[in-house]
Amino acid sequence: MMNASYRGMDRAALDLAYNNVRAELGYQSRMERFRERSDLLYRQAIARRDIAYGDQPRQRFDWLSCGEGKAPSFVFVHGGYWQNYTKEDLAFIARGPLSRGFNVVLAEYTLAPDATMTQIVGEIGQMLDFLDHAEGEIGFGDRPVCLCGHSAGGQLAMLHRAHPAVTATLAISALFDLEPIALSWLNEKLRLTGEDVARYSPIRQIMPGAPMVISVGQAELPELIRQSHDYAEACKKSGEHVSLLTLPGQTHFSILEDLANAEGALLSAVAPWIGHHPWC
Repeated sequence: MMNASYRGMDRAALDLAYNNVRAELGYQSRMERFRERSDLLYRQAIARRDIAYGDQPRQRFDWLSCGEGKAPSFVFVHGGYWQNYTKEDLAFIARGPLSRGFNVVLAEYTLAPDATMTQIVGEIGQMLDFLDHAEGEIGFGDRPVCLCGHSAGGQLAMLHRAHPAVTATLAISALFDLEPIALSWLNEKLRLTGEDVARYSPIRQIMPGAPMVISVGQAELPELIRQSHDYAEACKKSGEHVSLLTLPGQTHFSILEDLANAEGALLSAVAPWIGHHPWC
């Protein structure tokens, strides 16, 4: 059974410790700019929208072409604490990987409370399987795949780093231990059990898989920074290939600006794992 407190924090303290929106100065205006830039990207990009990988309404992804015939893939899983956002909200981040020579997949999945954590995690695996076996331009083929996720999407990405198609993983401001999530207001929709926490916390499920870049903003909430450091250290001790990247001045949301930059720190950190391929 989960403890009633976590690292000395009760429910009220945890609610504050994991409230990224409250901690972000000018959150609403930032999200408006993100959506405006995302709309512009869709108008400018070579894109196939809402490709179904399953039968449910949100089991969809967008595929954006970098214009190269045989390019690696960059799969982005958005966050929102498994209960908010759409792939369209943060599509602007695709500009960075597209400019770097990736085809980009913007993933969508069913949100809580309509889906359990088991279902959400399973949907990401279902999408990866679909792309791995898809023929034509949207399929992974035999080319490298970078699986990336932001916040809750980072947890989903790390749980699938052992997928046979995945070459490298990038977790941005991610959640690696679900215990504090289960003890906070976030669990009202997630309904996580103790078994869920054990099964779907990446720090409790470290297995052999693709190399990792774990990144977090230096100006983020202390708990997000600690979780990234703890996970990176645990992976290192387990013998996994991992690097920790702390970005000065970046918050939980501003860090996505770096991902949208082809020459930013995040994409540059991933390059060593895939950069030896001729198309990169």
